[in-house]
Amino acid sequence: MTSIARHTMRTAGLAGVALAALAAPLHAQPKTITLDGSSTVFPIMEAVAEEFQKSTKGANRVTVGISGTGGGFKKFCRGETDMSNGSRPILKEEIEACKKAGIGFIELPLAFDALTVVVHPSNPLTCIKVSELKTMWEPGAKGRITNWKQINPSFPDLALKLFGAGADSGTFDYFTEAAVGKAKSSRGDYTASEDDNVLVKGVQGDKGGIGYFGFAYYAANPKALKALEIDWGKGQGCVAPSLENVLAGKYNPMSRPLFVYVSSKAVEKPEVQSFVEFVLTKGPALIREVKYLPLPEAIYPTVLERFKARTPGSAFGGVPEVGVPIADLMKRKPTM
Repeated sequence: MTSIARHTMRTAGLAGVALAALAAPLHAQPKTITLDGSSTVFPIMEAVAEEFQKSTKGANRVTVGISGTGGGFKKFCRGETDMSNGSRPILKEEIEACKKAGIGFIELPLAFDALTVVVHPSNPLTCIKVSELKTMWEPGAKGRITNWKQINPSFPDLALKLFGAGADSGTFDYFTEAAVGKAKSSRGDYTASEDDNVLVKGVQGDKGGIGYFGFAYYAANPKALKALEIDWGKGQGCVAPSLENVLAGKYNPMSRPLFVYVSSKAVEKPEVQSFVEFVLTKGPALIREVKYLPLPEAIYPTVLERFKARTPGSAFGGVPEVGVPIADLMKRKPTM
């Protein structure tokens, strides 16, 4: 069963977690590590958490929530979680919220994603321009752009039905920045959800549907959805959302790094230390398994050194950017 399928059946997954905990000696209570945040990062951390729990024979229990990147940071900066998953870097206002609560953090790049725009399989479209996505999604399109032909006369005569990430999602922030030109700038009359499986089902069930989410959710449903190629308008033409194109630097502006943040209040816990080290050493194989792209092999030791040195702060300084190469990101000195 794929990680996305496990996401759809989270109740069954939680039952497995409970069984793993029961495998520990009866006199020992499992030590719990709490994560929340991005639904995009969820498949990675769910897979890693399951393997980590097996490796510790039930001595540790890892819970992974999906309240969205923004929702996860709210909990993280209130001290409610040990770690927070992000499909975008932490924002300035989130850094300030953490500061006020006395919560420091370590930012750890984890993987790459190809943010994927999908339509119903019957839609004849194969490629879409970023400028056309802007016409479709910008705030001024609300109640006005309701048919595909209004975007481009060559598009099918279909009622337009949009499905996208909720406002607490890092995917929402990243997509609006990449497609519209300003983070959080979007029309409001669309079906929104922090659960990407809801978006998958929405597009799958509507011939005029279009949506966006992490590549892993498309890879788990290739027959139910059609992934559109993206034309950035920078001379590269139409580029498919493949992990190979992400690594080659061709899939712009929809390529993005994924992150996990570790709380300074949790980082001294032995179980958290062990889990983070497990993520950064055993994680790359599991990242491939759930259809994301690991960082270049040489980067993980650098990320691990950053963790062991307890280097605080974000390399973005609270102002996320679209299309930053991972090699450049790792050269930056994180700031709080």
